[in-house]
Amino acid sequence: MNTVQIIEIIWCVAAFCLTAMVLLHSPKGDGIGGIGGQAQLFASTKSAESNLNRITWGLFLIFITLTIVLSAGWLTNGAVPVPVTVPPVGN
Repeated sequence: MNTVQIIEIIWCVAAFCLTAMVLLHSPKGDGIGGIGGQAQLFASTKSAESNLNRITWGLFLIFITLTIVLSAGWLTNGAVPVPVTVPPVGN
C-alpha cells in the first residue's frame, strides 16, 4: 500500500464516522442517539452534546483537509498520470 491508498482509507473512514456523528445529534428530539441507550452513556445531556460537537468538528476538519489534499494531487510526487488510449474499433 502506498501513501495515497492509506490516505484514501482514512478519508473513507472519516466520511463514515462523520455521517454517524451527524445522525447522533439531537437538534429538537432524541434523534438516533435515543436508540440503544445513548443517553445513559454521558453524565448529562449538555456534556453529551459538547462531546458530540467536538468529535463532529474534528472529523469534519479531517475529512475536508483530506478531500483537498487528495483532489489537489499533492501526494503524487510530481508524477504525471499516463493517458489511457483506446484503440480504434475495427469493422
